[in-house]
Amino acid sequence: MKALCDDKTKEVAAHIRKIRESRNYTQDYLAAKLEMSQNAYSKIELGQSNITLTRLCRIAEILEIDLIDLLRPQLLVI
Repeated sequence: MKALCDDKTKEVAAHIRKIRESRNYTQDYLAAKLEMSQNAYSKIELGQSNITLTRLCRIAEILEIDLIDLLRPQLLVI
């Protein structure tokens, strides 16, 4: 089960990065909006950081995307 969660975490993290890049936002920009360091934000995109649902909602808000679309990347076409 842990492997499944790890895979899903990496999939969501990669999807966040893809959406961020499609919006031409930098990691610095998102980090500033989230009031965190760029290094801490980078760990989110690498799937190396466990984030709260609140922070995930905030990322979706900044990226102007529904939260469910972050969690189900295979359904969203960018």
